[in-house]
Amino acid sequence: MLIVGEELCEKLVGRQQAFDAVQDVFAAMARGGAWNFPVIREALGYVDALYGFKSGFDRDGQVLGVKSGGYWPGNAEHGLTNHQSTVFLFAPDTGRLSALVGGNYLTAVRTAASSAISIAHLARKDAKVLGMVGAGHQSAFQLRAAAEQRDFEKVVAWNPHPDMLPRLAAVADEIGLEFEAVSQQELGAQADVIITITSAFEPLLLKDWIKPGTHLACMGTDTKGKMEVDPSLVAAASVFTDEVAQSVTIGEAQHAAADGSITAEAITPIGAVINGDHSGRTSDTEITLFDGTGVGLQDLAVASVAARLADEAGLAQRATL
Repeated sequence: MLIVGEELCEKLVGRQQAFDAVQDVFAAMARGGAWNFPVIREALGYVDALYGFKSGFDRDGQVLGVKSGGYWPGNAEHGLTNHQSTVFLFAPDTGRLSALVGGNYLTAVRTAASSAISIAHLARKDAKVLGMVGAGHQSAFQLRAAAEQRDFEKVVAWNPHPDMLPRLAAVADEIGLEFEAVSQQELGAQADVIITITSAFEPLLLKDWIKPGTHLACMGTDTKGKMEVDPSLVAAASVFTDEVAQSVTIGEAQHAAADGSITAEAITPIGAVINGDHSGRTSDTEITLFDGTGVGLQDLAVASVAARLADEAGLAQRATL
């Protein structure tokens, strides 16, 4: 089997490779050529950690595997990122383990790719102001990927811990965008595109704060009980997602689904837009919302790219079990 470590993943898999891989697997999911298996995600009852498994099979791309990992909120004290994961890839024809791939960097870059894909397909073409809710480790990946999808001129940002915003401001400056720290309400008033990337369990943005024509990419809600935006905002928007079943159970739409203000049938897989089977945005005043729940096939797609590129370059370690 191949062993592809974190540093090698960072060296080989850039934003474009991640964008292409995730877009392809979203399209395959919508065609029925790839599917995720049920997610296992549990609280350990130890150091407030969440741990689980995400897996699936991409028949079209011939990728089979599982991502194992979770969220350890105290990792900063150990000099580690809160999200820790590893991807195991198996040969679809035989079931033999074919690669062991570091999942931390790939999780960040595939999550940013999915929100970027939603912006590419759903945001207004004339969007100029990007709003960022959240300024943690993942936010820099989100900002860089989003900035490549539209001709943004400015970034407005809010974070529950304002002392973290200068790091995001530095990224904006590096890519040539004006940056302003604002209140949540002001962020909604200014932004044409909004990315939420937090671990919140309460609404950080209210429906009345969002202007017509906004596109939101809600990327932080991936567990039952989490919430980043007002459920009435979800109900008022045209909702798209990576996987509908996850959207209504562990994603941002879970609360609106629970109170009956939105149904699973009203939510569109982003793959349908990619494949041209759904028009996506229908007007410049429509509010669109992408519920990025995070599916195992995203991880398998980018891990497969990392393994292939490492093998082709002769850089992967090899081991036999």
